[in-house]
Amino acid sequence: MLTLFALPALAANFTPPQGCQLEVTVQNRGCSVSQHYRCSGDTPGDQWVTYFTPDGPTYQSRIDAETRWMESTDLATGLVDTLEDGARDDASFSTLLKTGADDFDFWTRSNSGERLHHIGRDRLTGEKIDIDGVELEITHFQLKTLSESGDELINREGQQFISRAQGRFYGGIEKSTDWTGAAENSNDSPVSFSFPGQPGFGSTKPEYDCDLQMVRGGKPDLMRQLMILKEART
Repeated sequence: MLTLFALPALAANFTPPQGCQLEVTVQNRGCSVSQHYRCSGDTPGDQWVTYFTPDGPTYQSRIDAETRWMESTDLATGLVDTLEDGARDDASFSTLLKTGADDFDFWTRSNSGERLHHIGRDRLTGEKIDIDGVELEITHFQLKTLSESGDELINREGQQFISRAQGRFYGGIEKSTDWTGAAENSNDSPVSFSFPGQPGFGSTKPEYDCDLQMVRGGKPDLMRQLMILKEART
């Protein structure tokens, strides 16, 4: 697992771990900026993302070439969720591109011992959009996360984006409802992309919607874990 513990919270620019190359910096709605990079020692097709808020680096994840959630880390708490082997139906980016839809059904396990069951579906809507010169396609998704005993913990539905060229998802507009009945609407859509040599490349300061940011630090551990997992493949 790559870690960023040596990275100052207020650093102006992101430097990926040794052996890794930063590909793009993305400014998102919801007061976050994401750093997308690949590492030479990983399995071909794997890629990483680290998210920053005004408080510094908050979240890091690795996906594979099929956008499976290989591992996700809450950098504030050290909680790590990893994909379990033997999924009933692995997420498949290639299936989504080929057929226009993909179902998935898999489990993750945290380093605290908790197992979570994720069931959902991605579907291409057929719509394309250009955001800051990057061509993206719009998806509709549904995702339920259940406890090991089968209790529904969170139900999410909404719209995301994919990049065929980059082989990844980006966040969008969604509604989530948790086991208490509390509902939340969020918008994590990308606003701007900075590639090597362009202004903003490597910047760790989020630029959009920060005046509207809601503090999530006080949420119970399970809710924080579920909210962190929402970024697992973006």
